[in-house]
Amino acid sequence: MLKVSYTLIASLLFLYLNGTQPWKTETPKNYTKTTRIDSLRNATSWPEELNISNFSSADITPSPACIAVAPSGEVYVGVDKMGSLGKKPGNGSIVRLVDTNNDGKIDQHTTYALADNPRGILPIGDRVYVLHTVFSKETGIATGMNLVVFEDKNNDGVADGPSSLLIEHISSPKFLQSRGTDHATNGIRMGIDGWIYIAVGDFGFHNATDRSGKKMTMLGGGIVRVRPDGTEMEVYTHGMRNIYDVAIDPYMNIFARGNTNDGGGWNIRFSNQIQSGEYGYPVLFKHFTDEIIPALIDLGGGSGTGALFMDDATWPAKYNNVPMMADWGRSQLYIHRVTPDGASFTQQEEPFIKLAQITDIDIDASGRAYLSAWDGAGYSGNPKKGFVVRAVPKNWVYKPFADLKKASVSKLTAYLASGSAVARLAAQQELLTRPTKKYSKAVWKLTTDKKKPLAARVAALFTYAQATGVEGVANLLTLTQDADLKEFALRALADRKGNLTSVPTEPFLNGLKDSSPRVRVAATVGLGRLGRSEAADALLQVAVPSTFAAPAIGTEGPHATPNSAIIPAHIAVRSLVSLNAIDACVKAIGTANSTIALWALRYMHDSKAANGLMAAYQRTNDESLKKQILTTLSRIYKKEAEYDGSWWWSTRPDTHGPYYKAITWESSAAIKDFLVAEWQKSTDKQFYIDLNSRHRMEIPEFGKEEPVAVKEEVKVDLEKIRNKKGQVGEASIEDVMLAMAKFQGDAALGKTIFTQQGCIACHSLSKGEVMKGPFMGQIGSIMNREQIAESILKPNASISQGFSTVLITAKRNKSYMGFITEESASKVVLRDITGQVTTLKTSDIVSRKEMETSMMPSGLVNALSYEEFASLLTFLAQQK
Repeated sequence: MLKVSYTLIASLLFLYLNGTQPWKTETPKNYTKTTRIDSLRNATSWPEELNISNFSSADITPSPACIAVAPSGEVYVGVDKMGSLGKKPGNGSIVRLVDTNNDGKIDQHTTYALADNPRGILPIGDRVYVLHTVFSKETGIATGMNLVVFEDKNNDGVADGPSSLLIEHISSPKFLQSRGTDHATNGIRMGIDGWIYIAVGDFGFHNATDRSGKKMTMLGGGIVRVRPDGTEMEVYTHGMRNIYDVAIDPYMNIFARGNTNDGGGWNIRFSNQIQSGEYGYPVLFKHFTDEIIPALIDLGGGSGTGALFMDDATWPAKYNNVPMMADWGRSQLYIHRVTPDGASFTQQEEPFIKLAQITDIDIDASGRAYLSAWDGAGYSGNPKKGFVVRAVPKNWVYKPFADLKKASVSKLTAYLASGSAVARLAAQQELLTRPTKKYSKAVWKLTTDKKKPLAARVAALFTYAQATGVEGVANLLTLTQDADLKEFALRALADRKGNLTSVPTEPFLNGLKDSSPRVRVAATVGLGRLGRSEAADALLQVAVPSTFAAPAIGTEGPHATPNSAIIPAHIAVRSLVSLNAIDACVKAIGTANSTIALWALRYMHDSKAANGLMAAYQRTNDESLKKQILTTLSRIYKKEAEYDGSWWWSTRPDTHGPYYKAITWESSAAIKDFLVAEWQKSTDKQFYIDLNSRHRMEIPEFGKEEPVAVKEEVKVDLEKIRNKKGQVGEASIEDVMLAMAKFQGDAALGKTIFTQQGCIACHSLSKGEVMKGPFMGQIGSIMNREQIAESILKPNASISQGFSTVLITAKRNKSYMGFITEESASKVVLRDITGQVTTLKTSDIVSRKEMETSMMPSGLVNALSYEEFASLLTFLAQQK
């Protein structure tokens, strides 16, 4: 179903915000959980300060892929009985649930609208935005994903008619057709700046078209944003694998929980998404970590799904003002306690609420939170699985939220200072429907009232900016002198590109010198958006810290270690690239700003840049600088091919970098001639060999390092193993599952059996081993013993990504069957069921088909006794 590479084996294998100090959080001193057995189906633990109750079950909300709650409490559930791998349309809908008397139980439910593969829902006033897959009515084949908006003006719980299209083709159709929606475009959420933020999986998209006709292409995943009317679509961040949702705090800090590190456990990474940042998946995050904004932490195997920044004053302080992140693979909702660190944060993860394959979370303006859970529905959905629960604080008292359509301007402005983020956003969006002159003065008064909480002032600032547009620029400029609002004023001034001609450069140049790293970053982003080349010299003066260091060749860099020091320089580089500041960067080579200039030139595939680098090389006698220039030239020798939507790097991409599908360009020949001429004169031939290897230039004169030989494994006769009959083979699957509950097993024996039964042919236990099928070194942190047992006994029930059988037909009528262990633009590495490895050139592949069955045969534990099988399960459950 979802956005993730569901991990492992055949089944999963499946700040105080209302004060004046933003982002301040308090770590709870007495965090306790109470385990409740049988009191709530499939919810096993949650804090004792909360009450959790069943809200809906599979009869109404089967396979809930996403959830959203209106400020007044109506719950919208994205039902997806097609799941992530299903391809048959007609199995998706948006179901609206209403609890009219607030007793925690549904009183009314309606099918609000039909939509296949709903992945994101956002209710705003009478409108409900939905992101979903679209299928051809004629062929039944997926044609892309769209962001649409429905309306329900009579509030009868059913959309008034067909949806209106906002963005078309925001996921590549080819892979929706071949794989389903598992790595496609996902959750949507609105920030207090009024943009809709969209979590894009690494299918990426080609020629997505917004309502104004603007077209955009993105290779890989990240965050895209768009205005509520479907215009001004733009990339916000790039380089994520497969995020499902975003959590946005009142100060526009964005957090995401995505996964990466394919084949090594699909590790979860929690990140702070900073505008224009590059996060590097898949080509930079391992070997070019000096060039990325790293994640805040690597949390091990899992499958991140829904997200919410909890900002509601009715909730206990220790569970408020925190990003909450759902993890489908771990069946767990987590809290991340974030602490300010320069322009970013550090974090501490805590388990919060446990639900069976949790998919999403949202909250209304009265403080009622709702959580949806997949509950074992499988990758292709299930009409009999899935549920929604309600969570409220134990001593919480329901207070109905006002009908904002009937509220006065003074009442709406007061809601901007509410202790509920939901209420603030709802009031803002309602105000924006009113004539600007009726509320702009009241909102400006709140913005400038230093006695009000910062979150309220920020909400008012962004409301004022959206309402007044160009006419509000003069007032917003005065806020750049307010220490508390300077950061947000700079963001708002540069936020809408249609207003930029009225915005001066000076406040942003001043912001670069501010004592606050957050203000400096906001100013840096803004200078990139303003697009004025005169800002380049100031951006080149941004200091590059000592943490800017490339990993040694062949080593994996710190891609999940907080590095707040790198962020100002990183964003300055992104802005220099946006300005196409080639002349300024070339001019800076050899000066005090040489490092940042050469960093930016790595991304400027322009003849002027190449010629400038070669000329700078000839002018200097500094040997260290010469090597830096040669390194930059070798980096731009090739570039990434333009993405046309016809290919995808798969769940097992080549992560070497710096490009995935590298091609030469118009200056490549001149660069090659220059490099070869310098190589011929050099006594340090290894330097050029290393450049050739690191940047994959494939210049034959330089030669290449010989790869370390990989030891091939002995063939395993799986057919012989499966044909043996022991207790397991003689019993029904149901009887075996019952027996496993009674046998503890011996982990030491289980380790032996893991080898004996041929598991080593397709699974590794250590990250130092050759990449094979689903990684088993942390299976116990993802699945419990019972789930592991079921996935071994019924391998075809749900096939793990990267472990489906692939049939490849190559030239000369040769056929190969196995699973893909590595893939690049030029080759595919296939491992068959016996553990044998075949490397095929992509140019030799005639056809490729993903089969419906798992590579893992059934019956591999047939010869085992109950005690032996239990031992194998115990051993695997201990792999964490």
